[in-house]
Amino acid sequence: MTAPYPLFPVPIPDRVAALIGSCIPPHILRAEFDAACAAREVRRFRGPLLCTEDQADREQALAELARANKILAAHHPRLPVRPGSAW
Repeated sequence: MTAPYPLFPVPIPDRVAALIGSCIPPHILRAEFDAACAAREVRRFRGPLLCTEDQADREQALAELARANKILAAHHPRLPVRPGSAW
């Protein structure tokens, strides 16, 4: 069902975010942060012609993303981060 009006994102107060974060195990929060950083790095190295160093950096970021996603998927199947997602 769709809303009759557009939905706008509402900022979450810091205290509410801290309360939500306190309910999630620390290793999951760390994996989520690592996955978001790795996905951002993967998006940086786009293009058909990358130098050898950039290819190595992209492969490293993909490995870090895969490692973090493995932890996130073990906790909940919808948590893994994709390089092209909004995360």
